[in-house]
Amino acid sequence: MGVRAEVVAVAVALAVALVSAACSSGGSNHALVRQSGTTSSSGPTSPTTAATPPPPAAPAAAAPKPGCPPVPARAAPDPNRPRYTLTVNVDLPSNIVSGNVKVRFIPDMATDRLVFRLWPNGPTQAGAGTHIDVGNVTVGGASAPTNYANATTLVIPGTYAAGQPVDIAMNWRLALPGAVNDRIARIGDAVRLGSFFPILPWESGVGWDTDSPTTQFAEASTAPTADFDVSVTTSPPDLGVLASGVPDRPGHWTATAVRDFAMSTGRFAIATAVAHVPDPVAVTVGASAGTGVAPAQFAAKAVNVLQTHSARFGPYAWSTYTLAITPNLSGGIEYPTFVMQGPSTIGRTTSHELGHEWFYSLVGNDQGRDPWLDEGMATYAEGRYEGTIGGMRTAAIPPGAAGHLGEAMPYWGGVSRSLYNQGVYIQGAKALATLGDLDLVDCALRVYVARNAYRIARPADLIASLSTVFPQAAPTLASFGAHP
Repeated sequence: MGVRAEVVAVAVALAVALVSAACSSGGSNHALVRQSGTTSSSGPTSPTTAATPPPPAAPAAAAPKPGCPPVPARAAPDPNRPRYTLTVNVDLPSNIVSGNVKVRFIPDMATDRLVFRLWPNGPTQAGAGTHIDVGNVTVGGASAPTNYANATTLVIPGTYAAGQPVDIAMNWRLALPGAVNDRIARIGDAVRLGSFFPILPWESGVGWDTDSPTTQFAEASTAPTADFDVSVTTSPPDLGVLASGVPDRPGHWTATAVRDFAMSTGRFAIATAVAHVPDPVAVTVGASAGTGVAPAQFAAKAVNVLQTHSARFGPYAWSTYTLAITPNLSGGIEYPTFVMQGPSTIGRTTSHELGHEWFYSLVGNDQGRDPWLDEGMATYAEGRYEGTIGGMRTAAIPPGAAGHLGEAMPYWGGVSRSLYNQGVYIQGAKALATLGDLDLVDCALRVYVARNAYRIARPADLIASLSTVFPQAAPTLASFGAHP
C-alpha cells in the first residue's frame, strides 16, 4: 500500500490515448456490490466546477481470445464480515482527530485474543509527530484488559469462539503531524486521513496477521472486507470532506464490502463524471485550494481508466470512486473507492492507484508478507493502460532486487526506496508480462479476480489462476523469486 511517485508531465498524460481493452469476461456475469446514494461530498466545497463533458463510451467487449477460458462468476462478500460504526471529529484548532469505533466481529475460527492495528504509530509516521491513543475499550459492553505487542498492535486477551459475534468498542485520539509526504498529514485546512483508526487484521482461515510495521514509505496492512457506517464532524464546521463509500446524508458515509475507510478534508473544487463498467460509477474529484489543479481533467482520466481496467480485470465492484488532490504529496495512496493523490500526478499515478481497486481493494493480500501481490499487479495495470508494459517487460532488475520478488517487507525495509520499487513494482509487472500474450495475461487475471474477490489472496491463488491459461506460470514466477 505504498506511495507511487509521479514523473509524467500533466500535458503528456492527458494526451495518452485510451488503449484498447482485452477480451471482456462479460460484466453481467459478475455480482457487483452496488451502493445507493448521492455522489456529492458533505460540507461546502467552494468553488465548484461544472461536471465534466460526457466521457468516451466504455471499451466494447471483444470476442473471447483463443486460450482464454470462461471466467467464473465473481465470488460474493462474506455475509459474516465485520461491521464498523465509526465517528470522526476533525478538530483543526487543537490539531487532533478523535472519535469512537464500534465493530461487530465474527471470527471463523477460535482465537484467544482480539487484535487491532494502530498504523499511525509506525516508525515513519511516529517520527513525523503522528500518534494514536485508545481508551475505554469494551468487549460485549464490559471493560476489557489490553496490552501492546508493539506500538502498532493492540491486543485484547480473552476466549472467542468460532462463529460467535463479538462486539468491541473503544475511543481513539489521533495527533496530526504537519505537511509531511504521507497518508496522514495536515497542510493548513487540508488533512489526509489514511490508515488512521484502529482496524482488525483478521485473515479468514489463518487468524491474526501481525506483520511488523515497515520503515519503507508504505505500511504492512491486512484487513478483511467489512462494512462501514461513518459519521464525520469538523471544526471549523465548513470544511469539505471527501471519503470512501457513499455520502448518503450530510456528515455521513456508508461503505459496503470494503477493506478500509479513508478520508480527506479541505476547501475543494469539485468535478464529477460517470464511468460505465458497464454499470454506472459516480466519479468525484476534489482539488484542494491552492493546488492549481483542474479536477475535471483528473475526473476524465479516472473515467477512462475505470472503464479500461474494468474491461481487462472484471467490472469495478462499487458504485462510487472518489479522488482527493491535496498538497505535499508526491504520488498516490490507495484505499477502497477512495484515493489520495498529489497535484502533479495525473499521469501514471492515476492508472496505478486505480489498479489497486482490483489488486488490494477487491482482491486483498497481506501487504507485509506479499507486497508484490498488490504493488506488482497495480504496476502491471498501470503499464497496460499507459502503454509502458513493454519497457517493464524488458527492464533490467538490479542485484539485490532481481530474484527477490516474493520477499516480505522486512527484506525491503533494509534497502533503498529505488531498489524496493525495482524489486516489487517493476519486477512484479515484468513477471506477469513475461508469461506471454498480454491479452491472455489479462484473461488469467480476470479469473484470479473473480475467484478471490473480497478475500485475502496468497501467491498460490494467483499462480493457480495464471495456470489456467499459462501452464508454465509457476516456474516462470519462481524465476523471479515468487513461490506459492
